[in-house]
Amino acid sequence: MAIIKTLNKKMPKYGEGSWFAENAVLIGDVIMGEECTVWYHAVIRGDVNAIVIGNRVNIQDHAMIHCTYQKAATTIGNNVSIGHRAIIHGCTLKDNTLIGMGAIVMDHAIVEEGSIVAAGAVVVENTVVESGYIYAGVPAKKIKKVGDDTGEMIERIANNYVMYSKWYDND
Repeated sequence: MAIIKTLNKKMPKYGEGSWFAENAVLIGDVIMGEECTVWYHAVIRGDVNAIVIGNRVNIQDHAMIHCTYQKAATTIGNNVSIGHRAIIHGCTLKDNTLIGMGAIVMDHAIVEEGSIVAAGAVVVENTVVESGYIYAGVPAKKIKKVGDDTGEMIERIANNYVMYSKWYDND
């Protein structure tokens, strides 16, 4: 069973069909929607501010989601994929976005709907990642428009992670 810890009288809440790896950690002021998956060694730490996560969000292995005390909560929309070892901190990820492996999204940044943050990119504080674009680099910059099939790809990844979680329920 995952570590699900109440802190300051706030207990993480999550919707039906959500799945958590045995060593995933959810602490405090965390609200998650339905069919979310939190993978091995991922941490969602709502100790200093609120973390609100939509439906069908996958938080992959070693990812970390946190916020800044009294300054920057974290909000994540629906159908969002957060890659392995990514850091999401005090920012907003809108619906149908993809955060690549090892990427970092900092306080008050906004990742608009249908956009991609490439693997290893660092989205610095207050940056707006425009809808329909790929941002890459350190610091992250707009590099190109997403392809016509990007929406389908993002949806497929979200669906796949729900499917993968069902494999673990059967063992």
